[in-house]
Amino acid sequence: MPEFTKTTLSNGLTVLLKEIHTASLISSWMWYRVGSRDEAPPLTGISHLVEHMQFKGTPKYPASMMDKAISRDGGMWNAFTFLDWTTFFETMPADKIDLALRLEADRMRHSVFDEKEFASERTVVASEREGSENEPLFQLGETVQQAAFRVHSYHHEVIGDMADIKSMTRDDLYRHYRTYYVPNNAVMGVAGDFKTKEMLGRIKELFGKIPSAATPPRLARPEPEQRGEVRLSIEGQGETAYLQAAYHFPAAPHPDFFALSVLDSLLAGPSNLNMFGGGSISNKTSRLYRALVDKELAVSLSGGSTTTVDPFLYYITLTIHPKRMPDEALAALDVELRRVQDELVSKEEVARAIKQARANFAYGMENITNQAFWLGYSEMFADYGWFLAYLDKLALVKPKDVQRVAQMYFRPQNRVIGTYLPSGKGEA
Repeated sequence: MPEFTKTTLSNGLTVLLKEIHTASLISSWMWYRVGSRDEAPPLTGISHLVEHMQFKGTPKYPASMMDKAISRDGGMWNAFTFLDWTTFFETMPADKIDLALRLEADRMRHSVFDEKEFASERTVVASEREGSENEPLFQLGETVQQAAFRVHSYHHEVIGDMADIKSMTRDDLYRHYRTYYVPNNAVMGVAGDFKTKEMLGRIKELFGKIPSAATPPRLARPEPEQRGEVRLSIEGQGETAYLQAAYHFPAAPHPDFFALSVLDSLLAGPSNLNMFGGGSISNKTSRLYRALVDKELAVSLSGGSTTTVDPFLYYITLTIHPKRMPDEALAALDVELRRVQDELVSKEEVARAIKQARANFAYGMENITNQAFWLGYSEMFADYGWFLAYLDKLALVKPKDVQRVAQMYFRPQNRVIGTYLPSGKGEA
């Protein structure tokens, strides 16, 4: 794996660079440590809205000009907001990357928050929220997440509550932007066909003059331990029932995360930790697929975790077979969970689960854009060393480790069970 360079500029901006000369491309990612974790009513969803406003341009780089310029140069760009972070990226031909660097340096300080543009974008996001509310799995997932977090700000969806989307103002967004979009709250990851000395010099030239600011505030509201299983159900349109089991799950830096990653691979097929994309491994050989889908208790299933700063959730989501009931699928799920808790998994099965998790991890870092993604993404919840050590730590997991974490985290007292019951009146 190519070596990398990590530097912190005098204004606090962390820069990670990795030379990859396999193709004449460069991918640049700018990460800000701000997401829905940093929000509380009446401003839930504000980080997502600020991300949208970042595409409205700056006085120097108007929105219409930037989109055309990047496309004309053969590049692509996008942005994402999540629980703990917001990120922006551009992947360009190597000789065109300077356009992306100039853009990110300028919109770190000079993004336009025009009142009319804000009103228009708020309508777009409200419509996005309304569309999601028509989806059974969004309804179910939001209800389960709210039940799992009563105190912590992971309580609300990244898109925010509709009441807050409609009530927040342009000044609220601008204040949020000026508070969190500062170099000492940012990490820049660049990978591709460049010389490190030259790239670092250019980054210092463009970003080094941006002044640092006060350390942004953080909400410190740890979630108390759940005192027993929570069950809930919601009703909605459609013909299909769904069941979701959400287990409280440790943050990515926790030592148990690696044994749980192997357990995830064994139970439901390995999670794709690269949220940007990459290939995936079929889950048809997993224990839960064989017990639930092959036996026609469920039409499909998915399981997975994500890497977060604070403890979050591991989800198992089932699409219930039309001829079966959710309680039947839950009973079969519990049988499989008790098996892995009561019976030591064989060395061969653990080795196969590790192999699948390793392959899935490799798919998620196979191109230059994904390599640049990992440079900054890993710094959001740990550091790049976490990424570099991931495969080695997976390889150290033993059957007894898998059994221990199954017993510790996959207890009924540690979960929320949510069921979506269809009314049978048309599609949702």
